[in-house]
Amino acid sequence: MKVKTKSKKVNKAWLNDHVRDPYVQLAQKEGYRARAAYKLKEIDEALGLIRPGHLVVDLGSTPGAWSQYVRRKLAPEGAAAGVLQGQILALDLLPMEPVEGVTFVQGDFREPEPAAELERLLAGRKADVVVSDMAPNLSGIPSSDAARVGHLVELAVEFARLHMKPEGALVCKVFHGSGYSQLVKLFKEQFRIVKPLKPKASRDKSSETFLIGIGLKSPG
Repeated sequence: MKVKTKSKKVNKAWLNDHVRDPYVQLAQKEGYRARAAYKLKEIDEALGLIRPGHLVVDLGSTPGAWSQYVRRKLAPEGAAAGVLQGQILALDLLPMEPVEGVTFVQGDFREPEPAAELERLLAGRKADVVVSDMAPNLSGIPSSDAARVGHLVELAVEFARLHMKPEGALVCKVFHGSGYSQLVKLFKEQFRIVKPLKPKASRDKSSETFLIGIGLKSPG
């Protein structure tokens, strides 16, 4: 019973923090599905990655906050609906409520079929920007979790290498800890410019950070 009581206290504390979180409040006010939109917004504003006319691929897109942010960046006047200058392709294992102007593929990126469907939708074109908020279900076993995270990052890097313009950019969620230095090494092997960023919208207690690779060294 003690464990249950403690769990309830933890959940209640998290819920209180969540409700008071300024990014949660801002997301509700501005119509974003999750506070995660502000992580990509901060990265984009720091590096100037996403512009009207771009083709953007959003990996691990559900619930859709990153796709919403990209959609507004590609729209005249930053509108959440209406005219779109560019294209957004999104993929996630979980279903995603439609975002106007976004083509969504549901499937596991680790399996060949969803990746093949994205390739079909690209129809020979190369993406300007690939963003990946993909993360596995974490087990709490550091070595196992590091391997799962690393595998998804490797898949995102390989996708960018094959399907992104030589001057394009990849934004990828990673976690500090076991395996992090190997992922930085991987990015430095594949991209001319590598920048690690932890946006203010990332929770202080979270080990998540983002690696941004700009300009492929050896396009596919």
